[in-house]
Amino acid sequence: MIENNPGNMGDHGRRKDSTQGEQARMRDASGKGEAPIQAQEGEVMTSIEKTRRPSIQTLGDTAILDRRMIALFCSSKCPGKLILDTYDLAKQFREQGVTVISGFHSPMEEECLRILLRSPHPVVWCLARGMFKRIPSKPVDCRAAIADGRLLIVSPFKENVCRVTAKTAMARNRIVADLAEAVVIAHAAPGSKIEALTLELLVEEKPIYTFDHPANAAILDRGARDVGRLAWH
Repeated sequence: MIENNPGNMGDHGRRKDSTQGEQARMRDASGKGEAPIQAQEGEVMTSIEKTRRPSIQTLGDTAILDRRMIALFCSSKCPGKLILDTYDLAKQFREQGVTVISGFHSPMEEECLRILLRSPHPVVWCLARGMFKRIPSKPVDCRAAIADGRLLIVSPFKENVCRVTAKTAMARNRIVADLAEAVVIAHAAPGSKIEALTLELLVEEKPIYTFDHPANAAILDRGARDVGRLAWH
């Protein structure tokens, strides 16, 4: 378990993307070569229940997927105290070299992406739509991070899935959680999709961490652990 501080995170060598930065390649996340795109909107490309490593489109250094990762989620509406706590946690992850994977979609998640990219440590951004045709410069400029091998953008959807929907977001969030060793829920608003995912993961005994705050009482009562107990070395 995480509290037992298992081993140091290996520092994998970085491989430069041979596609000149702006061309996404379809590659099986297990590293076994090319994989066909078969998913319809809202479907992942393979059964992650069976593989835990779905076939995905990638933009950036795919070696980052071999690292131990923590997933980060936060509902769109978040109490002020938890916003401050999440800022501090993102900075802590940045300083400790924790590899974070997230959809970076909600306002708080997006701010965390900005914080995490201000470091030499890798980050994984999982999209709820098809792969970008160009490396994004807004709302967060990702061009330098991709060029330096510090950011991997992944998508489990076909390129013609051009917009985020509730269905694609739910599928994306499940993939993010499955690829991570542990999950941090900064805030799960009552009745939200994030809360539903969190409760599902708790039933599956996935390590879930959150802030000890009344706004997170529902998931704390169901077994989420205080994020202060999260040790990652």
